Amino acid sequence: MQPLLYGYQQRWFADRSRFKMGKFARQTGKTFTTTLECVDDCFEHVVKSRKTRWVILSRGERQAREAMHEGVFPHAKAYGLAFTEAEFDWIGDGGSYRALEVELPHGSKITALPANPDTARGFSSNVFLDEFAFHKDSNAIWKALFPVISAGWKLRVTSTPNGKSGKFYELDTAEDDAWSRHVVDIYQAVADGLPRDIDELRAGIADEDAWAQEYELRYLDEASAWLSYALIASCEDDDAGHREGYQGGPCYVGRDIGRRNDLHVIYVLELIGDVLWERERIEQKRATFADMDMAFDDVMTRYHVARACIDQTGMGEKVVEDAQRRYGGRIEGVLFTSSSKLVMATQGKERFEDRRVRIKAGDVPLRSDLHKLRKISGPTGAPRFVAERDDDHADRTWALFLGINAAAGMDAAQWRPLSPAAAQDKPAAERTLDDDWIPA
Repeated sequence: MQPLLYGYQQRWFADRSRFKMGKFARQTGKTFTTTLECVDDCFEHVVKSRKTRWVILSRGERQAREAMHEGVFPHAKAYGLAFTEAEFDWIGDGGSYRALEVELPHGSKITALPANPDTARGFSSNVFLDEFAFHKDSNAIWKALFPVISAGWKLRVTSTPNGKSGKFYELDTAEDDAWSRHVVDIYQAVADGLPRDIDELRAGIADEDAWAQEYELRYLDEASAWLSYALIASCEDDDAGHREGYQGGPCYVGRDIGRRNDLHVIYVLELIGDVLWERERIEQKRATFADMDMAFDDVMTRYHVARACIDQTGMGEKVVEDAQRRYGGRIEGVLFTSSSKLVMATQGKERFEDRRVRIKAGDVPLRSDLHKLRKISGPTGAPRFVAERDDDHADRTWALFLGINAAAGMDAAQWRPLSPAAAQDKPAAERTLDDDWIPA
């Protein structure tokens, strides 16, 4: 029979140090175990007819909801604790945040909400920082939080590594005796009973950088990375990467051509204000040119595409020519040269630095792909961009950068949509930009 907690979880649960942090491999149950400790602490107070309070600060609203629905709620039921649950807008100085809360007997409460400096300073309670390495503004959150918990409250910090930056990295690598530190990589977790096939996982992730960081808990060197993990994480958003999130605005498409060893990637970005939101990413490998064109035509049909940039290098020549014949001036071919790649990579990095792009949250292949791009000096001293391995050319990254290049100099305020009836006499695939959009 499977135990409720594996060995490493039992050790984490049993450790009641005031300051405790855990560096855990992905999907090893760190949130499940820590929410169990929160509920257990509340149960101890209930037995003594006393009350306590826990606040769970997660990287986003979705993760806060998961911590409650997959951790706190089932644990409280397992303990036989009567509780009431509530969902409300928590109002702080910086805005409104969606919060979930359970109230237990004698007034104990557990509240979960997205982490930011505003919510961090808003409660006097025990605190659980969930996936802290991925919190935006982690240093600011820490400065706001620590005075709040200084009056004897407990602090729990867990995460998987996210590069050599941020407060989690600083706490984990500090030489002090203040913290009780737990480290559980995938090998330790499996040795303690977690039913995972290590070889299968490693083959499935198919990326040594991602494997090293997500499962072996290694902090990767950020010095030569064009986009640091912290920068990538700062632009991740739960609302990005979903087709159903499309608001009908102008879209910009990047298309990186690959067939045998490389991926064919189509990246769709919707411009809202001055921010590009990922709406969809299509990936194909060893697909026929007909299938690749079919996928692109589908995108051009379902979205109001203002402009698309396509990799014209090598086999892309005919792809661009065919697309221009079908969609006219909305299609631009881009030859990958050292200078064009520098322009696109610079535009892409500026978008990340200015937080004017939003990408899908928690997408490990995308995150790893973005991080592997390196800028190096060539034999002549001219800069060039490479991925870390010859068999992986950061295809997702270049598709994203092509999409950002397509949107260069554009602003949603420059366009307003015509009424749907204005172009209904044409099939969607045959409409031009002027059929759907006119200058504002």
